Amino acid sequence: MNRIQIPLQQLDPELPLPRYAHDDDAGADLVTAEDFTLAPGERRMVPTGTAIAIPEGWVGLVHPRSGLAAKHGVSMVNAPGTVDAGYRGELKVLLINTDLDEPVSFQRGDRIAQIIFQEVAQAVFTPVAALPETVRGAGGFGSSGLTTNA
Repeated sequence: MNRIQIPLQQLDPELPLPRYAHDDDAGADLVTAEDFTLAPGERRMVPTGTAIAIPEGWVGLVHPRSGLAAKHGVSMVNAPGTVDAGYRGELKVLLINTDLDEPVSFQRGDRIAQIIFQEVAQAVFTPVAALPETVRGAGGFGSSGLTTNA
């Protein structure tokens, strides 16, 4: 397993550090720094009490927690959230309650998202008169021919 050093500033020292639930997990859990309730359909920017310094050439991708989505319909509006290497502010998670009937309550320290680190490359865009041909060509949404039987 590859490892990367991430300097971390605990803005709220009483909260746990981000951690991996299992040794082979890709995402480290982020927790909420406050108690709150998401009403049906409500979205909220939630602080984590943590700031990090991601090395140049890397990105942090904040993903929803699958358990929250499955059990409560809680997801992220901008999934995945992108944390660029130059950002030094508090990590915040933009949650949304997709359930139309039930509110969802969180307590300080509850796991709300997970962050995954990946190496990145910046593209050098080169204008051309035409793109190389492929079997797929310009086929977009639905071009694979898959259908659903509802």
